Amino acid sequence: MAWPEGAIDDLAVRADRWAKGGSRMVGVQLDFDARTRHLDRYAAFLADVRKRLPRRYKLSITGLMDWSANGDPKALAALAGTVDEVVIQTYQGRNTIPGYEAYFKRLAGFPIPFKVGLVEGGHWVEPTGLAANPKFKGYVVFLTNKS
Repeated sequence: MAWPEGAIDDLAVRADRWAKGGSRMVGVQLDFDARTRHLDRYAAFLADVRKRLPRRYKLSITGLMDWSANGDPKALAALAGTVDEVVIQTYQGRNTIPGYEAYFKRLAGFPIPFKVGLVEGGHWVEPTGLAANPKFKGYVVFLTNKS
């Protein structure tokens, strides 16, 4: 995970610009599909982002459902100490991933507060027990361009 020099610092500059323009800036969300086997490297990258992003901004990331099933517990623990939330993507492109329910059965020990990312127009039936998970914080609907 390497960004061009200055890109991380530019996040705060851009967020401040939005805030000064009247937007209520709460945080920054990074949407990067880090592979499950590279979570340790992604956690290290995000630790650098968190260190350089002013504390007034929360740090949110999107995450793959596979992280709950096959993610390295040490890497997930490192993410838990770095990011404020993960938005778990339940879709690829414009479609909900078939069999998503099985991944949610493994979220009992997921160490990070999370929201579920749904795709506009996708099929979704809330898995049993999801609402009772203390780390579950709601839904985010990703809109699609109809054209």
